[in-house]
This record gives sequence, C-alpha cells and structure tokens, in this order.
Amino acid sequence: MALHLGIVACSAEGAALCYRTLCAEAAGAMGPHAHPEVSLHGLSLADYVDCLERGDLPGVAALMLRSAGALAAAGADLLLCPDNTIHQAMPWVLPASPLPWLHIAEAVAREARRCGYRRIGITGTRWLVESDVYPQALSAQGLQWRRPPAEDRQAMGRIIMDELVRGDFRPASVEAFQQIIGRLRQDGCDAVVLGCTEIP
Repeated sequence: MALHLGIVACSAEGAALCYRTLCAEAAGAMGPHAHPEVSLHGLSLADYVDCLERGDLPGVAALMLRSAGALAAAGADLLLCPDNTIHQAMPWVLPASPLPWLHIAEAVAREARRCGYRRIGITGTRWLVESDVYPQALSAQGLQWRRPPAEDRQAMGRIIMDELVRGDFRPASVEAFQQIIGRLRQDGCDAVVLGCTEIP
C-alpha cells in the first residue's frame, strides 16, 4: 500500500511543482495515471520570510510544525517540504514532529554520491547558500562543496524572491543563473544543487 504523502508548502510555485512531480514520477512505479494519496498544507510565505529575515529559525520550525500537525490529522504517513531554505529549521522540527520527514538535502547528497559527483556547487536563496543545510549533507556523503561569492548570492536571492516564487521566469534571469553555474564550474564543481524548487 502506498504511503500517504504530506507536502509542507512554503512557496506556491515550489509546492505546485512538488505535487506535479510526485504525481508524474509515481506513474512509472505504480502504473498509468496512478499516484499515492497526497495532502498539502501551507501557511503564508510572508510568515516564513518574516522569520527568515529576523534569523528566527525556531519561528520557521513553529510554522512547519503547524503544517505537520494539520497533515498528520489528515492521515499523512510521511512529510516532505519542497523548500530547501526552510530545512535550516529541521533541528527544531524533527524532535517535535508528529511524523517522519524526507530531508531534501540528505536525499540530494545521496543521489550526488550515487552519480559519482565529487564537488557540488550550491545555488539558492542567500539564506540557504549561507546556511549549513547542504554543506552538512554533502560532507556527510564525503563530497566537497562550494558556495558562490557574495554578489552571486545577492543576485540569486533577488531573482528567486522577486521573480521565481511568483512564477515570473525571465530570460535574463535564466542567463544570470547559467553564468553563476559557469563560475562554479570554473571553481572545480562537477555538479550544482538547484537549491530552490523554482530554479529548475
């Protein structure tokens, strides 16, 4: 019997992409048109941003746990959050969570190692890139990692928060990300984490 999956939403774009991807990928394992039961709960992105701007990770965790509680009440078996940035709050979330979670950075790191990558560039919001979310997960798999320089972090953060979370995808912003990724390649990276669900 398939697990009932609970999506803890942060941005609408990221949550929608997560739901669509779950349903599309499940058909390969479960059969045409089949996917597991999926429930989604989301609080306002503005509430998350307010906490992130203040560096209030326990506050981020409290928001995530509100969604976790709602999804547990809806019958979910496993929780996932398609927002990389708020995984910074997992140390506060996991001890109080009513359900187990799939940790996005740990899953990415396992896959990077399986694929034979050695040095991973980290892209995403400045909150994510400057955090330990991916460095810890990648290091645990024996992988090296690199962060883009400060000016690239600022550019990515602006594009993500001013454009991508609103579904605004601009050619100039795609080019900016390609240039950032190119610089990470020059720094010896053989892969990059697209560490914001909207980037792909």
